[in-house]
Amino acid sequence: MDERIEHLYCDVVIVGCGVAGLYCALNLPRELSVIMLAKTTLDECDSMLAQGGICVQHDANDYASFFEDTLRAGHFENRRDSVDLMIRASRSVIDNLMNFGVDFARNDDGTLRYTREGAHSRARICYHQDTTGAEITTKLLVAVKQLANVHILENTCMDDILTEANVSLRNNRHTRQLSREKNARERCRGVVAYNDDGRTLSISANATVWACGGIGGMYKRSTNFPCLTGDALRIAQAHGIALEHTDYVQIHPTSLYTTKPGRAFLISESCRGEGAVLLDARGRRFTDELQPRDVVSAAIEQQMDEEGSDYVRLSFTNVPKNEIMGHFNHIYEHCLTEGYDITQEPIPVVPAQHYFMGGVHVNRHSATTMPSLYAVGETSCNGVHGKNRLASNSLLESLVFAQRAAWDIARKESLPSPFPQTYSEHPIGAEAKAYEEFCMTKEAVCA
Repeated sequence: MDERIEHLYCDVVIVGCGVAGLYCALNLPRELSVIMLAKTTLDECDSMLAQGGICVQHDANDYASFFEDTLRAGHFENRRDSVDLMIRASRSVIDNLMNFGVDFARNDDGTLRYTREGAHSRARICYHQDTTGAEITTKLLVAVKQLANVHILENTCMDDILTEANVSLRNNRHTRQLSREKNARERCRGVVAYNDDGRTLSISANATVWACGGIGGMYKRSTNFPCLTGDALRIAQAHGIALEHTDYVQIHPTSLYTTKPGRAFLISESCRGEGAVLLDARGRRFTDELQPRDVVSAAIEQQMDEEGSDYVRLSFTNVPKNEIMGHFNHIYEHCLTEGYDITQEPIPVVPAQHYFMGGVHVNRHSATTMPSLYAVGETSCNGVHGKNRLASNSLLESLVFAQRAAWDIARKESLPSPFPQTYSEHPIGAEAKAYEEFCMTKEAVCA
C-alpha cells in the first residue's frame, strides 16, 4: 500500500456541496455512510449565487403551460420525460424545502407569493428576496451537518475516479492508461482527490455522485465562481463515460458591467419580471425583456454592436421602490457599492456566461453510462433544459434529480429513503394526455 495515499471508505461519496449534493445526501438512507467533497469552501458554490427563485407547478392547471414554457425556452430540444418528472415532483420539493426551514416570500394571508421571469407565461416562481439560492443552500447545509452519517471535507478536489480496473494500480502510468481503455465496461468504485495540504485521498465507495457544478470558471466573463472548471467532464471523457450537448452554454442577458476583474455580478431576471426595462444609449427600449434568455442576450449584443458601446442600460423606473428595497435589496446594495442607485438611475448591464445545459449524460434516475456513477445538478445533462434553460428551472431540476439519484441508490441497497417518492413515476389522467401531446411536438424526444 502506498503510504503517500490516505485511504477512506464509505457507502456513498458525493463530489460537490451545492443544493444537488446536499439534497442527495439528505435523501439517502441514514444507514449509509456518506463522504462529501467541497472543492474549495462550503460557501463557494454556484447554488449560493442563485438570485431569482425556484419554479413550481402553480396548480393542477399549470402542468401544460409550465411544460410548454420549458420546451419553448429550450428550443424544443428537451427530453420530454425529464421535463415531466421535474414538473410533477416540484410541489413535493417545495414542501420539503419549507420543512427544512427555507423562508419563501409570502402573501399577507400566508400563502406563497410567486414572481414571474422571462419566457414564463405566468408567475410560478417561489423566492426569498433576491438571495433564493443562498437561503436554500444554507438551510440544506444546516440539515446535512446534523446527520451523523455524513462527513464533509472542504478544500478537497476530485482528480479522478476509481474503477475495478484501476483501483489498485494508481501509481503505474502505463497500466493506468491501459485500464482506461476498458473503463466503459467498468464499475465506478469511488474517487481520487487531493486537498490543500498536498495529501492524496483514495475514497472507495459503492456509489459515487458527481454534483460538482458547471464550466463557468473557464470563461473570461461569467457569473459563476472560478473554481467551476468542468472537472467531471474531463474525467468522464478520459473514461469513456457519455457526455451530451457540451456546446449548450447559456449566456445571461444582464450582469452588472464593470471593468474590475473577477466574477460578474448577476442582475436577476426577476427584476425584468417585475418591470425593469432595457434601454439603449438614447434611453429607448429596444427589445421585449421577457423573451427567453438567449433571445434577449442576442438583442443586447446587437444593440451594443450598433452603438459601438460596451453595455446597455437597465432601468427600474417601473419597479415600485418598496419592491426594490424588499425583493431586490441585495442587488440594490451591491449596485450602491459600485456607485449606482437603482432607485434613481439606470445601471449598465452586459451579457455573461451563466449556465451549462450540457454535461454528463444521465437517465431518469441520474445514472451515468458507468455503473454506480451518478451525476446531478449542472454537472449532468438529463435533458430538462434543452438548448436554453428556462429561468429558475435550475434549482428545481437539481433538487428533483438529486433526490432521484438518492432513491436509486437506496433501492439498490434495499433500504428506504427518509423522503419516499410521493408522485407517480409516469403521468396519469389529464397530465398523461398533455404529455402525449407534447411528445408529438417539434423535435420530440420521449422515453
